[in-house]
This record gives sequence, structure tokens and C-alpha cells, in this order.
Amino acid sequence: MAENSVITVSIVTPDGKVYEHTADMVVVTTLSGQLGILPNHIPVIATIAVDEVRVKHDDKEDKIAVNGGFIEFSGDTATIVADSAETQTSIDVLRAQQAKKRAEQRIEQAKAAEDADSLARAQIALRRAINRINVAGK
Repeated sequence: MAENSVITVSIVTPDGKVYEHTADMVVVTTLSGQLGILPNHIPVIATIAVDEVRVKHDDKEDKIAVNGGFIEFSGDTATIVADSAETQTSIDVLRAQQAKKRAEQRIEQAKAAEDADSLARAQIALRRAINRINVAGK
């Protein structure tokens, strides 16, 4: 590994670029578990779960709430294409807490109605809201 190797990390959503920075390491949660990528890593494509992406650079760590998508890494460039994503500083915690409460209510309603499709959608909404709250650090 070269002394000054870095990774370029980009996170994009259908609404545009959410994050771009150089990094010493990026950590994502895939459907198979956590994946840490350092410079000169072999090329990889993986589906990512609803979780935080951690980008380590200059003795700092940026956290981004990512709600599904995939990562492609090749040539020291990591591109994350996400359904939606928010940086730690841009998360509206009150809105996320309200979304969590609504999702919990919808889960209870879906269970009572024995509606598996609505239950699955509400559970995903709950995971997304909890992810946003966790990444915000609140």
C-alpha cells in the first residue's frame, strides 16, 4: 500500500450528491455484514443495508445515514448509490423522532389487521428513522 493513498468517497441519491470527500477508510454495512475498505482494496460491489456509513479521514469520522442502495469500489474510488442519505449535521432529529413514532403506530395497526405488506413497509420506515436518530447522535 502506498504511503499517501486515499479513497475518494461519493454518496449519491436520486436527488443528487449528498457527500464527497477523500478518506483513509470507509465502513459500510452490507447485507452480509460490515465491510471496511482501505486504499488499494480489491474491486467490490455490494448491496448496503439501512445503516450508517462511516468515512474516516484526517483523524475525524463523518457519519452518513444511508437507507439502502449499493457500493461500488474500484481504483480507490468508492461510490455509494443510495435510496436516500443524510449527513450527520443535516438530520432533523425531531422529524426523525416523529417518523419513528408514526412507524411504530403503523406496525401496531398492521399487526392488528394481519397485513403483512403494511407491516413490512412500516418496519422499514422504523429502521430508517432509528438509523437517522442514531447517526445524529441523539
